[in-house]
Amino acid sequence: MDPSLANNPELLQFLNQEKERAMVNEMVAKLTSVCWDKCITSSPGSKFSSSETSCLTHCAQRYMDMSMIIMKRFQSQ
Repeated sequence: MDPSLANNPELLQFLNQEKERAMVNEMVAKLTSVCWDKCITSSPGSKFSSSETSCLTHCAQRYMDMSMIIMKRFQSQ
C-alpha cells in the first residue's frame, strides 16, 4: 500500500469497516449453510416446520456463541 494512503485515517477506517463487513457476510453465509444442512432434512415447503424452526434457532445461536468465544480468545492473545 502507498505510504501516503496508509497514513489516511479515514481510508484506514473505511478499509477496516469493509473488512469487518466481509467477515460478517462470510460468517452469515457459513452459518446459513451449516444450519440449513443440519436442520432442513426434506424439501422445504412454504414455511418451516416447528422442529426446523427450533433447530435453526438453536443452531444459529450455538454458531454465534462459538464465534464470540473464538473472537475473544484471539483478542486475548
